[in-house]
Amino acid sequence: MDRVEEQHLVAQAKRGDREAFAELYRAHVQAIYRYLAHRLNDREMADDLTGDVFVRAIEGLKEYNDTGRPFLAWLYRIAHARLVDHYRRSARRPTEADVDDVPLPVEMNWDDRLLRQQAATALREAIAQLTDEQQDVVILRFVEGHRLEAVAQLLGKNANAIKALQHRALKALEIRLKRSGLDIETLLAGLSS
Repeated sequence: MDRVEEQHLVAQAKRGDREAFAELYRAHVQAIYRYLAHRLNDREMADDLTGDVFVRAIEGLKEYNDTGRPFLAWLYRIAHARLVDHYRRSARRPTEADVDDVPLPVEMNWDDRLLRQQAATALREAIAQLTDEQQDVVILRFVEGHRLEAVAQLLGKNANAIKALQHRALKALEIRLKRSGLDIETLLAGLSS
């Protein structure tokens, strides 16, 4: 969806056009869900919070002011606020599932699958140890696949600040993952596929 079309839909939605909001929802729901799912490591909670983000968006739409940034940037801010609220309520950072709750499928290449799961778990744990801003940059750049300029616009920062955040995040991830015997470039390439 281009910026002009988005602005038109937002204006219509602010006037109460449900179909316009539904179109904005369809355009952005997957991006918000993926953002939350990667931050939470809990699909059900990501589903719940995604719905909550859009309820909050509907409720706050009358006060929404177009500041020249994409509508998605506003949705990411709401999603981030919902994450903070969730963590405050739960008073903890995300944890991995109980080992008894993890299904163990029987398949011939079980070792490969187990190694991939172990690498994914190590990457999620390493990302969870980054600052919130660094996590946002890593998710938006390498999971969502946004270009540097788009991430800067979405987060309301300049491109150099995003480059610095990305550099620090990747260095921190590299250090943590090397301790686990993993290669960051291979893992990040796997994230975007």
